[in-house]
Amino acid sequence: MRDQIFMSTRFSNTIDIPDGKNKNNNIKYDASDDTLVPEGSLVEEVSMLQLGDSFFPTGMYTTSSGLETLFYDRRIKTKQEVIDFIKVCLQFQIGPADCAALSNAYDFAKQENITKIIEIDHILFAMKLIKEIRDASTRSGRQLLNCLSSFVSNNTLISYYQSIKNKTASGIYPVALALAANSLNIKKERACLILLYGFTVSITGAALRLGMLQHIEGQQVIHELKPMITTVIHNNIKRHFSHLWQFSPGIDLVQMKHERMDSKMFIT
Repeated sequence: MRDQIFMSTRFSNTIDIPDGKNKNNNIKYDASDDTLVPEGSLVEEVSMLQLGDSFFPTGMYTTSSGLETLFYDRRIKTKQEVIDFIKVCLQFQIGPADCAALSNAYDFAKQENITKIIEIDHILFAMKLIKEIRDASTRSGRQLLNCLSSFVSNNTLISYYQSIKNKTASGIYPVALALAANSLNIKKERACLILLYGFTVSITGAALRLGMLQHIEGQQVIHELKPMITTVIHNNIKRHFSHLWQFSPGIDLVQMKHERMDSKMFIT
């Protein structure tokens, strides 16, 4: 059987394999190097899935952003209360600060302007008032760059990563994600989507592990928050980095209390 397959490849270097859906969208099989090359490549979309997957080792899915404290204080008990908590975080923290910073850093990465990228890094780092949150974000950002630099070569990404090693930049996660997305040709809107979706899933996952939600309820939470995620991106993707802001003092206090907990499941 193996010999028959090899013999058939002598007559043609490529074989058309229909995808079963669109007769005009065939996949070319290159018999010389055993690769499938799709016409109209989806590599960027696959890269988006890769960065947004919990399998990618950034540690973003080990955070609760203070939800753990609210759970033990019995201040959040229901699915709707979890949704409300995530909405506040998206609207008043992640959107106008992290998402906007990512957008600006992405634009400067396109221009290879490392000076401005580091400036945004410093601004966002200073806005993270809670040490535990700062540490978690920079840890995830550094791990993202460390992993990505093992298989992606991009001058701006390398320069930023070197600045982190030289301690002239912090490696805050949204900025690191912006450079990662740029190096993989992921569109800016999709990079913002990775950020907000990842945050939403991390909090929903925390609620699941704390026993506040069942698996199906977790999916219901994510589905209900889809319009909010897209709205937050729309409202902040064009925000100039000089206009970054966040204001949620109640959540800040909860996150500060989490830092002082003796025993905890999550790093934030």
